[in-house]
Amino acid sequence: MEISYEEERVLSLPITTLENTNNIEIDIEKDRDIPLPIFLKFADVEYRVHQGSRNPVKAVMSSVASQLRMERGGKQILKGITGSVGPGEILALMGPSGSGKTSLLKILGGRLHGDIKGSITYNDTPYCPRLKKRIGFVTQDDVLFPHLTVEETLVFAAFLRLPRNMTRQQKYSRADAIIKELSLERCRHSRIGGALEKGISGGERKRTSIGYEILVDPSLLFLDEPTSGLDSTSASKLLHVLLSLARAGRTVITTIHQPSSRMFYMFDKLLLISDGSPIYHGRARDSMQYFSSLGFVPELAMNPAEFLLDLATGQVNGISIPEALRGSPDLQELEGKVTKLLKSKYKTEIEPKEKQEHQGLVKPYSKQMQVEIQVKKDWTISWQEQFLILSKRTFRERCSDYLDKLRLAQAIGVATLLGLLWWKSKMDTEAQLRDQVGLMFYICIFWTSSSLFGAVYVFPFEKVYLVKERKADMYRLSVYYACSTLCDMIAHVTYPTIFMVILYFMADFRKSVACFFLTLFAILLIVLTSQGTGELLGAAILSVKRGGTMASLVLMMFLLTGGYYVQHIPKFIRWMKYISFMHYGFRLLLKVQYSGDLMYECQSKGGCRSLQTSPSFDTIDLNGGLYEVWVLIAMALTYRFLAYICLRRRIGSHPF
Repeated sequence: MEISYEEERVLSLPITTLENTNNIEIDIEKDRDIPLPIFLKFADVEYRVHQGSRNPVKAVMSSVASQLRMERGGKQILKGITGSVGPGEILALMGPSGSGKTSLLKILGGRLHGDIKGSITYNDTPYCPRLKKRIGFVTQDDVLFPHLTVEETLVFAAFLRLPRNMTRQQKYSRADAIIKELSLERCRHSRIGGALEKGISGGERKRTSIGYEILVDPSLLFLDEPTSGLDSTSASKLLHVLLSLARAGRTVITTIHQPSSRMFYMFDKLLLISDGSPIYHGRARDSMQYFSSLGFVPELAMNPAEFLLDLATGQVNGISIPEALRGSPDLQELEGKVTKLLKSKYKTEIEPKEKQEHQGLVKPYSKQMQVEIQVKKDWTISWQEQFLILSKRTFRERCSDYLDKLRLAQAIGVATLLGLLWWKSKMDTEAQLRDQVGLMFYICIFWTSSSLFGAVYVFPFEKVYLVKERKADMYRLSVYYACSTLCDMIAHVTYPTIFMVILYFMADFRKSVACFFLTLFAILLIVLTSQGTGELLGAAILSVKRGGTMASLVLMMFLLTGGYYVQHIPKFIRWMKYISFMHYGFRLLLKVQYSGDLMYECQSKGGCRSLQTSPSFDTIDLNGGLYEVWVLIAMALTYRFLAYICLRRRIGSHPF
């Protein structure tokens, strides 16, 4: 009796996996350490991008012909792709750049949505969000925090992603086992590194990315160009890792550009794509024989991957072609004829067989899949546990910024310089008083700009990490925002405190314990409100360049309406000062430092005058209470709430 390829693959799975197929009523939660085998089938998958509706600016600037083309339906990326892959297999998606292989990978992994047609099933079940816990997705760019070590990266991920019924020791043991399984012991205590910081090698970084995904033991593992940027030895080692993962019962799908001959024959299945259309799907080792049967034979020794990519682009230099295609004088016309022939042969010879196998193949795991997706989705750990773990990770990642020697030197240096310039300053005369008021406003400017620009870049820089982890449902968005804000407050509180301790006594401000702490409190309130403003701008824009530009504009507007340069603002533009936290912060500083009953100009001919009569306080009632405190607190809370709403709209897939 002849055994089909799918049956042969099932029989080659580990014994523990096969035993589970005999008991359909298996307790999924109990046996979570054994991945549920998944057969992935996809048929007639089409994907179209409507560029005109997504980017109207480009549509306006494009030519009339381009606009008409987009109105007719946009650009079609995928043009009816059919295939399948089962547990224990590695399916390689191969094709030239721009052929659509990455788009197909994202669609199969549930990472791309839009105008998609066709059928995609997982154990005969359509995709639903609850399948996320069974899917691992490794992007082409390794999205890992550069300041964490390999061990910290995997341990924090294990604490966040593994189920709550596992103890902390079990989660740590799981991360340790992954480190050993992927041969990362040598670099477990090394930092990941990045563009500006030296770290582990490219191969080690890629294996760490894979370990990050297989921590939860996914049944389906998707990888986008995993060997990109690696040398042949590192790429071969990585593929052996993927092979061992597949043989453990997982279904592995990867895009690949141009593997070596040795790597090519390690793939179980191959899907070759040409300009969005398939031209081959089947066993990788049978691909050369298939194209030879069509009349395409290499005339010299070639890497199979190079030969297939040449055919996918229609280039037949050094390749013998069928008699029907010979004699074409135009090279471009010949390339078009080659790809057209290969696409038509696929439609007539491969696709019908593949669809027939889809219909006749009955999967033993369909009922298990139906049971699993009906289980109510819940977070792996509670809000409080997520907060504690994410706070530790956030502090560990940003620790180098919080304890930056340059920032400390800046705070001490500027405070010392200002203290020397305003050394033992007085307020006996109008000129001396004006100097002190100028120092107060400069303090507002310095800490407003430092806090505003320090916060505006946080979310744009961490956007890629946040998007990746939110797609994996690692934690609630509210937890991330709370951790980010509270951890950043460490630096926003520490450095201004050091600054004021130095400057306050050098400038000889009012020597009173209450006055000192009120002044420090006012500065910290300005800093925290500025931080909230920066977070709002960063969350709303999520662009480093545009965020910095917008922060500069906001700072300039608030600076001009702060109440120092212009006290009597024209009525038609006076509303601006009421939304300026610098306006309220500057007024608060003056109120806590000065009192309307204090006297000055006692040496003048007119005798002593109260500070309230000074032109510097024309628009300020020094004895009018500290209502600015409540205004600044309300602003700080409002800005943070709006920042969270912006993040939720731009990134968050779940409300909380």
